[in-house]
Amino acid sequence: MKNYLKKLFKNSDAAGKPSKKAGYIIVIGLIGLLLIILSNVFSTAGSDDNDSTINIDSNETNEQSADETFSNNSSKTSDVDEIEAGYEEDLQEMLNQIQGVSNTEVMVNLESTRVKIYEKNLISGQQITEETDTNGGTRDIEDTQEESQVVLVNQGDKEVPLLVRTEKPDVRGVFIVAEGVDHASVEQRVVEAISRVLDAPVHRVSVMPKN
Repeated sequence: MKNYLKKLFKNSDAAGKPSKKAGYIIVIGLIGLLLIILSNVFSTAGSDDNDSTINIDSNETNEQSADETFSNNSSKTSDVDEIEAGYEEDLQEMLNQIQGVSNTEVMVNLESTRVKIYEKNLISGQQITEETDTNGGTRDIEDTQEESQVVLVNQGDKEVPLLVRTEKPDVRGVFIVAEGVDHASVEQRVVEAISRVLDAPVHRVSVMPKN
């Protein structure tokens, strides 16, 4: 290529100015072609980098969503465990006060965490449309719509839902192991006490004598 260019310019000097001008045009054309090739190469590399960045960002977003979901589930599980532990401690202390019952151990299994009930406004609307058929008869079509909205109250510089009450979670089951419950009358008193305190049916309460 180098020898070709030298030969081209040498011939141009011998032939005159037009040939020399043509040589410059060819050189400029080659330089332009080289710039186009380099531009395409860098553009492709940049596109690959952008794709990699997008994939990385997408993976980070998915991981963040998974972490948030796991955190929420862990929080709910922790709340249930805390409520169950509180029930177990209170029941154990209470049952040990019953005559004939001692050395009690209690396990409580709950459905969920506490349920919060918020105040709601009920918005209802009614629309009656009269239609006439081809025979001249008429009929009324009634359309009723209802919508509920949570009531918000001001608390400092923000609005929060108005809490009406908090309901205790339903009890799945209670298992009790204690000394003295091998007597039928004592076992019955224990079952009745647990059933009334937790508002749970008696078939969900199991009482076993301790070794």
